[in-house]
Amino acid sequence: MEAKIGNFFESIGAFFSGGDTIPWCDRDIVAGCEREVAEAESDGSEQLISQSIMRLSWALVHSRQPEDVQRGIAMLEVVLSKPTNQEQKREALYLLAVGHYRSGDYARGRQLAEKCLEIAPDWRQALTLKKTIEDKIAKDGVIGIGIAATAVGLVAGGIAAALARKK
Repeated sequence: MEAKIGNFFESIGAFFSGGDTIPWCDRDIVAGCEREVAEAESDGSEQLISQSIMRLSWALVHSRQPEDVQRGIAMLEVVLSKPTNQEQKREALYLLAVGHYRSGDYARGRQLAEKCLEIAPDWRQALTLKKTIEDKIAKDGVIGIGIAATAVGLVAGGIAAALARKK
């Protein structure tokens, strides 16, 4: 029983804090990945270049900088436009879903997470991301309803006050 009560309060705290379990990435890591891609392009194999680009894409979509996230999304869309194996496709779809989630496009993020799950139905990261996105959508809906209800209440109160003054 105590565990259920603890989980309840934990979920309430998570609801209001807006936190999620998706990691953030520092600008230093992005810069390091950019150097790695440049080095791989100058003297690496296609496989090394591809791996470096995926690491940079990961860093970009996990960045706190919106312009980095957009760069990561663009890079991943290019990766997906080329023929890849199922594992690479799954990874790129997942990272693209993270990027759309980070940029606030929750519907697209959820759609991409579902595509990941079509490839690997038991993939824990994609399952967690999908749940995180769905929780965010639900939370935003609850907040939106609360704002709308408050606005309606204020308007109704203003009308009632105006009518009361006329009498």
